[in-house]
Amino acid sequence: MPRLGDIMDTAQMRHTKLWYAGKAANWALAAFELGQLKGGLVEAAQLYSGIPASNVTTLAAPLQALAGAIEAKDGRRFAKAYGELTDGCNSCHAAMGRSFIVMRQPADQPFGDQVFSPQGKR
Repeated sequence: MPRLGDIMDTAQMRHTKLWYAGKAANWALAAFELGQLKGGLVEAAQLYSGIPASNVTTLAAPLQALAGAIEAKDGRRFAKAYGELTDGCNSCHAAMGRSFIVMRQPADQPFGDQVFSPQGKR
């Protein structure tokens, strides 16, 4: 069984990659990363009973808002929903007694080996 920290490390990576895909308007990649992020959060809630289900379900609204923004290819809506998701992550961390783990919108591009711009715009 994967450790919770490993699942959350992967979720953090997906959170970052989701931001860069949306920022680059690569909506196909953003949709993929969002799906992967959702899957990881569901997995964490299923495998670890110490995570209150309400913490995961409170992320449903920002995740749905992100999906809608991605489908609409709306960068402004995407940025707003991403902020709401990030706030939700931090609220969950605080509820779990892990308020020292603070998420934010990425400031620097850590994935120097991946192209985030969609094909045709590189």
